[in-house]
Amino acid sequence: MKNLTIRYFAILREQRGLTEETLTTTAATPTALYDELQARHHFTLPADRVRAAVNDEFVAATASLRDGDRVVFIPPVAGG
Repeated sequence: MKNLTIRYFAILREQRGLTEETLTTTAATPTALYDELQARHHFTLPADRVRAAVNDEFVAATASLRDGDRVVFIPPVAGG
């Protein structure tokens, strides 16, 4: 089990209703964590549209998560 701090931005923050939360999980990778959160919070964005940063650095979807990590999920942004 890992205790992680999760931060949400843009549509994910709107759908979750929070900017940040701490949770305990068995998810080993950002993709597994997002899949868990998507099922729990009904996020509408598929995992392949969301980037993950762990401890302030972008990581691969298959990177290992460790106890105490800070994970940020960043949805695509529209610009103009």
